[in-house]
Amino acid sequence: MIVFRLCKSKYCHDLSGSGAEKSGGRWNSKGISMLYTSNSRALCTTEIAAHTPLGILPSDYFLITIEVPDLFYIFEVNTSKLPSNWKDFPPPKSTQRIGDKFIVENNYLVMKVPSVIVQGEYNYLFHPHHKSFNQITILKVEAFEFNKRLFER
Repeated sequence: MIVFRLCKSKYCHDLSGSGAEKSGGRWNSKGISMLYTSNSRALCTTEIAAHTPLGILPSDYFLITIEVPDLFYIFEVNTSKLPSNWKDFPPPKSTQRIGDKFIVENNYLVMKVPSVIVQGEYNYLFHPHHKSFNQITILKVEAFEFNKRLFER
């Protein structure tokens, strides 16, 4: 499986999940490290655009292409079993508890979650302290320029 991640240049070789640990996210509480990736370059771009104020063009970003061996079972979050507020912003504690439990139980390397931003697309979240984490590989790191039309008012 191939997944993608967009991040600032200083983090382009950092797969520790420390950014999510510092700030928390939809699928993790502050203090819980988790590596967020997407199933496509387009979803990565859209996710950044959704979290960037209009009029600000993100710069100094890199696209990381990551390979995950197909031998891993993936924990898949069933959309029909999510709480009704799972898409809310800021993210509800209920979705953070799902991700926190995924990390604490430590049964899977990868959790597949539905994207809030693009219906029908998925993000893949990694447990950076899982025993098999060292089997994922960065295939490519490349400079990434956003199209300014995505950020214009």
